[in-house]
Amino acid sequence: MSETTVDETSDATPIDDQPEADSSGAPVSRETSRGKTPGNYLEREGDIAADYLEGLLDIADLDGDIDMDVEGDRALVSIVGGDLQQLVGDQGKVLDALQELTRLAVTRETGERSRLMLDVAGHRAARREALTALGTEASARAASSGEPVRLEPMTPFERKVVHDAVAAAGLQSESEGVEPRRFVVVLPRS
Repeated sequence: MSETTVDETSDATPIDDQPEADSSGAPVSRETSRGKTPGNYLEREGDIAADYLEGLLDIADLDGDIDMDVEGDRALVSIVGGDLQQLVGDQGKVLDALQELTRLAVTRETGERSRLMLDVAGHRAARREALTALGTEASARAASSGEPVRLEPMTPFERKVVHDAVAAAGLQSESEGVEPRRFVVVLPRS
């Protein structure tokens, strides 16, 4: 059984808990609907996350600087500098856990579900670049062979990046399988 995926993220929410949407269908936080601008709300998320992460860095006695940005409908927080590989872990597993803890800290403070993205030492940015190249290459193979191309299992974040690269190449893709073995299938033109 396959399911066409438009937006996979590591923070899936049951349908009943989906956030409000604006006229374009983009999610709008309840804070935004009360009159605050999305940028200000996301900047506040970033500030809360930065404070939380600075506390963790102090406890772990690690050197690192916190960079914050807003991209689209997400706060982006990065820890840079020093030897931070232990905060990334094997295949980014520690980074994923740290992101979830940071989201929980933001949610506790704001009362709103957070979708912030955390990067450490440029790991996620480098992974995004590699996955975009993989999606583009798989699209070329599917287009030239006329056969579907099945990729290795990936996390929801990784699948989203590949789906975006495939769409940019003008093809469609689907996610198949069951977590944690869910994978992307790139479809040839019909």
